[in-house]
Amino acid sequence: MKIKQKMMAGMVAFTMFFSGAAFTAPSADAASPYSSLQSSAASVLNDSRLKGVTHSVTVQNATTGEVVFEKNPNQLVTPASTLKTLTAAAALETLGENHRFTTQVLTNGSVAKGTLYGNLYLQGQGDPTLLKKDFDAFASILSKRGVQRLSGHLIGDDTWYDADRLSPGISKEDESYYYAAQISALSLAPNTDYDTGSVIVHAKASSQGKPAKVTLTPATNVVQIINKSKTVAKGSRNTLKIERQYGTKKVIITGNAPIGNDGTKEWIAVSNPTAYALDVFKKSLSEKGIRFVATSKTVSGKTPANARVLLTKNSMPLKQLMVPFLKLSNNTHAEVLAKEMGKQVYGDGSWDSGLKVMRDYGASIGLDMSKWKFEDASGMSHANKTTSKELSKLLIHVRSEPWYKSYLNGLPVAGAKERFVGGTLRQRLTTGAAKGNVIAKTGSLNNVSALSGYVKTKDGEWLTYSILTQNTKSSTVPVIDRLASTIANSKKTK
Repeated sequence: MKIKQKMMAGMVAFTMFFSGAAFTAPSADAASPYSSLQSSAASVLNDSRLKGVTHSVTVQNATTGEVVFEKNPNQLVTPASTLKTLTAAAALETLGENHRFTTQVLTNGSVAKGTLYGNLYLQGQGDPTLLKKDFDAFASILSKRGVQRLSGHLIGDDTWYDADRLSPGISKEDESYYYAAQISALSLAPNTDYDTGSVIVHAKASSQGKPAKVTLTPATNVVQIINKSKTVAKGSRNTLKIERQYGTKKVIITGNAPIGNDGTKEWIAVSNPTAYALDVFKKSLSEKGIRFVATSKTVSGKTPANARVLLTKNSMPLKQLMVPFLKLSNNTHAEVLAKEMGKQVYGDGSWDSGLKVMRDYGASIGLDMSKWKFEDASGMSHANKTTSKELSKLLIHVRSEPWYKSYLNGLPVAGAKERFVGGTLRQRLTTGAAKGNVIAKTGSLNNVSALSGYVKTKDGEWLTYSILTQNTKSSTVPVIDRLASTIANSKKTK
């Protein structure tokens, strides 16, 4: 295993580097070139919004590791989605930048006079970027090869990963929505945000007094629409609400849809991702004129060893997936990557194995894994804990990796308007020195806010910046952003 091979060398190098004086924070009496920044940072963190808030802050020179500023650096705090910085690094190291997810169409039969005698298998291997157009392409090729009818069954094979669909920490309230979608080796995304396992439900006004018009992207029968909404007069308040009833496939739509209003869209997590992919694939086949006999069923199952491959689709490489994954903080990508790491390293596509790979990787680069507690790879669980010091160690280490460019390219850029550049920071730090010079992963849960990444100073020097806050009574984002701006505006004193 790649990460195990470099474990000892990495730990030795890390110990030698960080045990020296370069890693020691300046003493109060020592003249520090960062003294002005240290004073300003301390002032920012004196904000009343941090009163009673558990927080941990570390700022280091990204090249030398010198501690520039720290406050409670060893305090364990819920990292939220800043945990994805570890997930991304472990995935790039373990799977490689050019790793691709494969989806195949196979059969155990043969074609004669336009009929495929046998079953058609749709076998998933975790691709989180599958779209309806990919199934359309499969169907088109099959049609061109003369397949006009299927005499057997359409079978979805999701056995590449285990059957555990939801990571610990997913609440009943979250389970309906895209950010908490179930994880399957065979699934489908509704658009190029690649929120796999979800369908876009759009409700908008029809005729006054009538229920709202509802469209699904992509069209699918795996959700059951229960439309209790009402179209009301123009200028009325839009009160539409869309959610999936817990434990069912029923999507309940309530509220008023004003005429002339754009309505409401929700990305709803489906109750069975494998069935969802199969249903949409069957529609693609039907749209290309491929018919099914009356006895054909659409079910889940395992592809037999003697099945032959008809079609293969490979995903974008992992280095490209880093962009939607990190820029948009895609939770399902994180969990798929965890299961894929487990599958590739231990032959087991489970959270237990995947998270073990992440811990192995962290240990191999000298992180103190006793200070990393996580039960998922996305950061959704409030039970996850780490420190700003550990996140900063990670950020310094990855700069020496051959895949660092792909890693950095995935992180959100402050104030950049383009969605796949600014990501979750596109509407933050939009002015001044921080704009374009803060490149970092955001983290957000109820009563938790975090930011971890890199900040370029006025001197052109790159510093790491990690701040974790929990038990917040009001938003700490203004404080987090003010500190980032302070760093970006800083200059060394001579």
